[in-house]
Amino acid sequence: MTPAHILRDRTLRRFAVFLALIAAALPAAALAFSLLAQRTAQAMLLERDGAVASALLAQGMAENDIAAALAASEVSGAGRALLARIGRTAATPGLLLPELAGYRQAVLPAALAAAGLLAALLLGGALVFARAQAARLAGAERLLHRYAEGDFSARLPRDAEGPLGSLFAAAEELATMLQAKTEAEHRARQFLKQTIADISHQLKTPLAALGLYQEIIAAEPDNADAVRAFAGKAGDALLRMESLIQAMLKITRLDAGSIRFAPAACPLPDLAGRAVRDLLTRAEREGKRIQLEGDPALTLWCDPDWTAEALGNLVKNGLDHTAAGGLVQVTWRHTPGMVQVQVADNGSGIAPEDIHHIFKRFYRGRSGPDARGAGLGLPLARAIVEGQGGAVTVQSTPGQGSVFAVSFPDGPDGLTEL
Repeated sequence: MTPAHILRDRTLRRFAVFLALIAAALPAAALAFSLLAQRTAQAMLLERDGAVASALLAQGMAENDIAAALAASEVSGAGRALLARIGRTAATPGLLLPELAGYRQAVLPAALAAAGLLAALLLGGALVFARAQAARLAGAERLLHRYAEGDFSARLPRDAEGPLGSLFAAAEELATMLQAKTEAEHRARQFLKQTIADISHQLKTPLAALGLYQEIIAAEPDNADAVRAFAGKAGDALLRMESLIQAMLKITRLDAGSIRFAPAACPLPDLAGRAVRDLLTRAEREGKRIQLEGDPALTLWCDPDWTAEALGNLVKNGLDHTAAGGLVQVTWRHTPGMVQVQVADNGSGIAPEDIHHIFKRFYRGRSGPDARGAGLGLPLARAIVEGQGGAVTVQSTPGQGSVFAVSFPDGPDGLTEL
């Protein structure tokens, strides 16, 4: 970590500026102390020379001789011997020259005051910096505790730079991941709860019917016609339950992302034929027609099994809402960049207040002669198509019919593989 990165932190930068000012103040204090010591020493030496001159004048010594003596700079052996005889040497025990004592009294307090002031400033600045950093870290610690408890309403400061800013950014990234994981787990729990509730609600009616049919059969075991009739109804209820459970399982797997599509080039005539194969008998029995029309050479890039099921659900929806003599038409065409398959019927149509809800699970519109469906065919069809990167749209006029358009990207590049 470079010094430049460290100094990007505002608090660290301020503390560094403070230290630089203290460092700059040290030479200034030393210079001021040196000037003070020089002036004090000069004043004391002049005072001493004055005392010596005064004493010599009192002894009658000529002024010229006194001036020459004060101006002398060399120390002779006789002079040293004289000082030794009167006890003024550095080796004399307990000797503290008056001049030295005065010098100490004048200079030492100033030196101690300057050193104390600089030390107090340095200590105070360090304490302010440490307190500021401790406050920032304490605030971050409180937020991290809130993150751990699942509260992400507040965030760490995002304007911090330097080492602490990098730490905050890493903690924020971790908190974002934790929040995403928590939300995903919540959605998964809600999804599972809703799925179980939906299945339970939809199974109540056929289960109750099965119980009733069983009671009737048990009550009249010798009535062959009744046994046969209610056994058939029980079989229909079981088929309805099986269809419902299979549809719910498929939608749940699609929503959970556990379905992996296997795309391939599918000739549209074959794909449309697979979609309506199991519905032709029903259409004939109900007096309705299913018509296939389109370019026989056109190919759709998709998962053939799942896409055929999606188209089959759209065709089944058309049969459910078409009266006897009606027509369900499956057509396909190529548009710029897209391949589109349309499933149109001339049935009851969709009411304007219903058209925005028809792809919701278990939703059944108020129009139409047939209410046998469970409301899962259209949601399953849309999940399959959108899971492959396609789209489903619908246009409808009440009393005239509906047109469902399934659009896929042209070629394998636009297809989503799950």
